[in-house]
Amino acid sequence: MKRDFLTLWDLSSDEIEAVLKRAIALKAGKDASKCPLIGKSIGLLFEKASTRTKVSFEVGIHQLGGQPVYMTSQEIQLGRGETVADTAKTLSRYLSAVIIRTFEQEKIEEFAFHSSVPVINALTDLHHPCQGLSDLMTILEKKGRLKGIKLAYIGDGNNVANSLIEASSRMQINLTIACPEGLEPNPDVLERARENAKSEIIILRETKEAAGMADVIYTDVWVSMGQEEMTEGKKRKLAKYQLNNALLSCAKEDAVVMHCLPAKRGQEITDEVMDSPRSIVFDQAENRLHSQKALLEFLLVSRP
Repeated sequence: MKRDFLTLWDLSSDEIEAVLKRAIALKAGKDASKCPLIGKSIGLLFEKASTRTKVSFEVGIHQLGGQPVYMTSQEIQLGRGETVADTAKTLSRYLSAVIIRTFEQEKIEEFAFHSSVPVINALTDLHHPCQGLSDLMTILEKKGRLKGIKLAYIGDGNNVANSLIEASSRMQINLTIACPEGLEPNPDVLERARENAKSEIIILRETKEAAGMADVIYTDVWVSMGQEEMTEGKKRKLAKYQLNNALLSCAKEDAVVMHCLPAKRGQEITDEVMDSPRSIVFDQAENRLHSQKALLEFLLVSRP
């Protein structure tokens, strides 16, 4: 039976642990000469611009011996009105999996429903589960554990925040999100996570309270792709939610700084913090490659 990865709920905590363990092994060079995806073609259907997601998946598929097939909606008949269902059914006849980066979560769910091959969510407006996997790998790598870690997220309650909520619930991370009123994470995501969580998931307004004694402090852009018309209003609301040295000083002395990139330097994060020795943002970016390779193996090789 095929498995999709549309949100982090699609993997159990044990499965996430196994994927992270494999990702760390792959990063260390284990099985570098093996090609478990030999003979497999993996589609990348992108309706949103990308740097890290596109390149990490293409390189990872190649390193695993597969063939990446990159498409935009305007390059295929989806851009001329073919239905999502018909596109999914057709691509399933050619490809071993489809990785989709799009706007509406409903679109990727519809595609997955009609696809006979695994579908991976490479970002929607609601979720960013591949980033969440990379974040978990990076925290584990730097802190040696996930359970009981205190993670502070500062800023817009966007798709990254939603996936961090799910990741924290699954892996027993204590998550505190500081965000302005009206920019909270998705309430359905939050409710489900709290129902299943074995750790704290807190939403509050004060950045210093959220950052207090944090092991990891995380931020993201204030305006996500497709929300550019909201720029000025969101900037005003988020002006007090910048990750700077004053805020970082509230966290533990050995706290690390994360950002999923791209960063708007001088807005949500200062140069001093972004370029400091405590910043692990580029390790985090690199780990997209390793965690996604492990995910592809899990979905396409480890399972029947």
